[in-house]
Amino acid sequence: MRLLPIIAAACILLGCTSNNQDDNHYFLQGAWILEQQDYPMGHQATYSETEGTWLRLYEGDSVMYQCWMAKTESGLIVRPDWVCNITLIDKGGGEHIYLEDDDPHPLRQEDDSTIVTQQSGVLHTWRSANEIAEEWGDEIRNLTMVAMQKDGGASQQSYVLSAKERKQASLIHGFIFLTIFVVVLLLLITRIAIYNRKAKRTLQLQLQQIQEIQEERPQAVRKAIESVETAFFASDEYQALQHHIATGRKLREENWSEIENMLRKVYPGFASQLRGLYAMSELEYQVCLLIKLRISPSDMAAVLARDASTISTVRSRLYKKVFGKKGGTKEWDEFILSIGA
Repeated sequence: MRLLPIIAAACILLGCTSNNQDDNHYFLQGAWILEQQDYPMGHQATYSETEGTWLRLYEGDSVMYQCWMAKTESGLIVRPDWVCNITLIDKGGGEHIYLEDDDPHPLRQEDDSTIVTQQSGVLHTWRSANEIAEEWGDEIRNLTMVAMQKDGGASQQSYVLSAKERKQASLIHGFIFLTIFVVVLLLLITRIAIYNRKAKRTLQLQLQQIQEIQEERPQAVRKAIESVETAFFASDEYQALQHHIATGRKLREENWSEIENMLRKVYPGFASQLRGLYAMSELEYQVCLLIKLRISPSDMAAVLARDASTISTVRSRLYKKVFGKKGGTKEWDEFILSIGA
C-alpha cells in the first residue's frame, strides 16, 4: 500500500514531463535570424537585419527554409538559399541533436527567443523573428521552393518584397471584392425592379379588366345582380351571420369557410379577383370579406380582435399597395364593393 503514493507521484511527474515536451515540441516554429557567430579561435561576427543576415523559417520541427535577407524601410530583400528536412532529438535540459537532411549538429535552446546551433566548430546564435514569419512567411517559402526547383540549390537572384506593393495588392483585392459586391447588388436591385415593374403592369391590367367588365355590363345584368344582392342581405343565412357578429364573438375557422361559401354564391368572381390583385395576409383578406358583407369597421374590430385603428390602417394600406397612390378607407371600401359579381 505504501507504494501507491510513490507510483501516483511518479505518474504525475511523468505526465508533467510529457506535457512540457509536447509544449516544446515545436519550439522552432516560425522565423529565426542569425545574430552572432562565435569561432573557435575567439573571433566573433555579428549581424543585423538592416545590414543583412541569414534567416531560417521553420514549419514545425520538420522543414526548414533558409535565405539571406536585409530589412529596409520599404520592405524586405530576400535571396533564397536552400530547403531541407530536419529532425530534432531532445537530449533534455535544453540540449538537442539537430539533423539537417541527416547531417547532425548540436542545438541548445537558451530561452524562448534564442537558440544556438553548432556547425564545423562555429556557434551560431539565432534570435526569434516571428513578426517576419507572420508578414512574409508565405512569400519566403514560395521563393525558396522555386529557387530549389529551378537552380537545385542556392540562388544568386535577390527579390524585393515590398510592403507598399503588398498594401497595394491588398487594396486591389479589396477593390475587386467591393466591385463584385456592388455588381451583384446592382443585379439584384435590377432584378427586383424588373419583377416589381412586371407585377405592377399585371396589376394594372387586372384593374383595367375589372373596370371594363363593370362598364360593359348590360343594364339587365346589373339589375339581376342587384336583385341577388337584395335577396342575400334579406336571407336568414345573412341575418344569422349578423347576429353572430353583433355578439362580438371572434369568428372561428369554420365561420370563415361559411362566409367564403356564402359570398361565392352571390359574387362568383370575387375571391379570385381579390386574390389576384395582391398577395394579402390572412388579416387583410378577412377584412376584405367583411367589407363585402357590409360589416361596419367597429364590428370588424370586434370579431377580428383588433383595434378599430388597425382595421382602418389595413384598408388604407391596401389601397396604396394596389393602386400605388395614397388613398383612404372609403376609396378602398368602394373598390371592394364594386368587384366580384
